[in-house]
Amino acid sequence: QLQLVESGGGLVQPGGSMRLSCVTSGFTLDYYAMGWFRQAPGKEREGISCIDARAGTYYEDSVKGRFTISRDNAKRTVYLQMDSLKVEDTGVYYCVANVACPQYPDTWRTPAASWGQGTQVTVSS
Repeated sequence: QLQLVESGGGLVQPGGSMRLSCVTSGFTLDYYAMGWFRQAPGKEREGISCIDARAGTYYEDSVKGRFTISRDNAKRTVYLQMDSLKVEDTGVYYCVANVACPQYPDTWRTPAASWGQGTQVTVSS
C-alpha cells in the first residue's frame, strides 16, 4: 500500500524558512516523479514543484527562486525547502506521488497520482 506522510509545517514569520519532508513507503521511489501541491484558504489546489526520477526539477513562477525540491531515495524521502516565505505562501502543502512533471506553466497532470494528507504552513507576523 502506497503511503505518503508529510511533516515540517507550522508557523513562521514572513521572510523566514521552513523545510517540509515527505516520507514514502509501499512503492519504489527511485523510478517515480514526485511533486508538491498546495491549497491556500479560499483557493484551488495548485501544483508548485516537481522532481523527476533523474532529479530534474520544475517550479511554478510563484515559488521559483525561493523554494527548492529535492529527493533522497535511500531515505525514501522528498523535501521542499522554502526560503523567503511570504504571507501568500500560507496553505496546506501536499506531497504527491507518480505525478507527471510539467514542461510548461500550469500543465499539471495527476491521473494516477497518490496524495498525502497534507501539512499546514502558516506565514504570519
